[in-house]
Amino acid sequence: MSLSADADIFEQASPRLLGLAYRVLGSRADAEDAVQDTFLKWQSADRAAIENPAAWLTTACTRRCIDMLRSAHKTRVDYVGTWLPEPVHTMTVDDAEDALPSSLTTAFLLMLERLTPKERAAYLLHEIFEMPYGDIAATLDIQEATCRKLISRARTNIDKAKVRHVTPAERQTELLSAFQAAVSGGGTDHLAALLSDDITVCADSGGKVPSIAKTLHGKTEVLQFVTMTQRWWKTFRWVEANLNGGRGVILMDDGAPVAAMSFAYDESGRATDIYVMRNPDKLARLDAAALS
Repeated sequence: MSLSADADIFEQASPRLLGLAYRVLGSRADAEDAVQDTFLKWQSADRAAIENPAAWLTTACTRRCIDMLRSAHKTRVDYVGTWLPEPVHTMTVDDAEDALPSSLTTAFLLMLERLTPKERAAYLLHEIFEMPYGDIAATLDIQEATCRKLISRARTNIDKAKVRHVTPAERQTELLSAFQAAVSGGGTDHLAALLSDDITVCADSGGKVPSIAKTLHGKTEVLQFVTMTQRWWKTFRWVEANLNGGRGVILMDDGAPVAAMSFAYDESGRATDIYVMRNPDKLARLDAAALS
């Protein structure tokens, strides 16, 4: 096989590998590192002896991600404040790297945090990337019976209804408009009607910038928070964007993102969670040009 053909094989597999790595790791930067490491391993491998390049690449990338996730565990335990996945820009709500954009949401990625690294990889490969049990077992170097048990345990920790549910884009846009109006001083009545009674707000600052220190619960606390943000946020440029498979918002100041928000919804279309990213390290990778 020629070098050009080898490069083409990896190029074709790269988007799928990146989508898998991001879901496993919750970080676009780490996911890109995992894919790059996979490429380096692919370059040094005896490619003539590889019967199924796509399966080989998936295995190599998955194993690298599991190693990275284990290494990241202590970092996340010692993390200052709330840890949230790094936000990623997706093209549209209906075309978010895969046919299941809800598997990119912050809410789904946080559910995955409940799983062990192998449970997480096995669940994603089977439920999202539709790999058969036997192939997953080979990827993880375990028996198929063990693989089935891993996925079964993972399912007990994942709310499948939330994974499959996609809130209509029109309702997401309505919430963003009501949120922007409230931040701009236009009142919170419309926004309140779009929030669930048990709405929560949490923020990830990484201890690097000011932010709320604890999760807020209930409409009263959340609406007080929204009113409080008028003092600062109404001076920022409000940019709606497709983030993590849904409609979100980026707050821009002097051309740089200073906050990103994504949302989770119940089946009636009311917001149940507001996730605020303030960590500048995790905001830095958002492409300002793509958001303008």
